[in-house]
Amino acid sequence: MKMRRSLEQIREEVGPVAWSVRVSRREAGLSQEDLARHAGVGLRFVRELEQGKTTLRLDKVQQVLQFFGQELGVVALPEDRR
Repeated sequence: MKMRRSLEQIREEVGPVAWSVRVSRREAGLSQEDLARHAGVGLRFVRELEQGKTTLRLDKVQQVLQFFGQELGVVALPEDRR
């Protein structure tokens, strides 16, 4: 029997950027296709981003985030996470 994953488990699996994009897109009432069109990226890129793919082009990630008024930044890690 297949167990359903909790939202917290999914968030941890895909990472904070992917989760932020997914939540922002859904809150805006957009499909992945809509987001791709409005942000000027491909549908495949949006799908891979939301799935947490780790080897995406940073400029395109920024492009999607900027559509939602967000951006990537550098944050110092606490000692216990280094």
